[in-house]
Amino acid sequence: MKPLRIALTKGRLEKKTVELFEKLGYNCDEIHNKGRRLILSVGDGQFEVVLAKAADVITYVEHGVCDLGVVGKDTILENGTSFYELLDLGFGKCRFALACRKGHDFYHGYGAKTVATKYPNVTRAFFEGKNMDVRVIKIEGSVELAPLVGLADGIVDIVETGSTLVANNLEVKEYVTNISARLIANTASLKLRKREIEDLVNKMEALTSDDNNSNS
Repeated sequence: MKPLRIALTKGRLEKKTVELFEKLGYNCDEIHNKGRRLILSVGDGQFEVVLAKAADVITYVEHGVCDLGVVGKDTILENGTSFYELLDLGFGKCRFALACRKGHDFYHGYGAKTVATKYPNVTRAFFEGKNMDVRVIKIEGSVELAPLVGLADGIVDIVETGSTLVANNLEVKEYVTNISARLIANTASLKLRKREIEDLVNKMEALTSDDNNSNS
C-alpha cells in the first residue's frame, strides 16, 4: 500500500510539524535537505509529505490527493470544511482580533462600519453573530494601513504579539477567536485508511498532551 500523504503548510507550521514528527521518532532528513523539492519522504517511507501554501493544503485534502493536512484554524475558518478536523496540535497559536485607531470607539454611532481584512468570511461571520451590518473590504497586503488612510473604521486580522498594531497607533478592541494548527483528514481516507490514521493521531495526541501538560 502507498504511504500516507500529508500536506504541510510551508513555513512555521512546517517546521513545527517536522519537530513533532521527529519527537515521534520519524526520520525527517529529506525535509531538512529538501532543496526545491515539494514531495518528500518521512521515516522509512511511512509517510509522504507535500509542502504547500495554507489554502492549498485544504484543497489537496478535500480532493483526496493528500490523506491528511496540517493547517492553521484561520485558514479552515476562511476556506471551508469539506474534511474532518481531527486534532488541535497546540502550536502556531495566535488570535483573530478586531482592531482600530487608538482611542477610537469602533462601536459608537449608528452608521454601517467598514472593516478591512484578509479574511472576509471570518469577518462577516463575526459581525453577523453581533447582528451588525458591516461593509467588508478585502486587503491583500498590510491590513493595518486601511484605518490609517481612512479606508476602514477597523480591521480584523491575526494578532500574535500586537507589536505591529502598537507601531501603527492601533489597538485591539475585541478578540474574535483563538487559532492554532490543526490536523485535518480527507473524508474518504478516514474510512479507507482508518487504522493508519488513528494510529498516527493517537501518537500525536499523546505527545501534544504531554507537551501541553509540561508547559502548564
